[in-house]
Amino acid sequence: MKSLEERLQALEDRASIVEILASYGPLADTADGAGISELWDGAGTYTFDSTTLERSEIGALVELDSHREFIRAGCAHFLGSPTIRIAGDSATAVSHSVVLVHRDGVWIAERVSANRWELVRTENGWKVANRTNRLLAGAEEARALLKH
Repeated sequence: MKSLEERLQALEDRASIVEILASYGPLADTADGAGISELWDGAGTYTFDSTTLERSEIGALVELDSHREFIRAGCAHFLGSPTIRIAGDSATAVSHSVVLVHRDGVWIAERVSANRWELVRTENGWKVANRTNRLLAGAEEARALLKH
């Protein structure tokens, strides 16, 4: 049986990881590229569609014309509750995400994706080592991201 200290550490780890993932949406919706970059480890990456970005490039996503248009129209980046597996100083979280955009008085689900987050414990707490995001448009590759 795990000690009380081990059980408390596991809860704190999960809470920290959930906080990181939950922070992404509000940071994206407020175009806080620096805040988004801070979620990642120095060697971290973000892979979506057919693009892989290094940590130094991730924050610039909020400067893209498409993202600026989302913000002007009104948008919300939602991440579903993740399932989390922790193994020592590394963790994997899987979740769905939806980007809602306000168009002509209606909220449209612009992107519906599967996400796999790989995290590492650093001296500054948990950080994202890699996020992989794939549109849930019927491909097995996207559904596979949701498996632990």
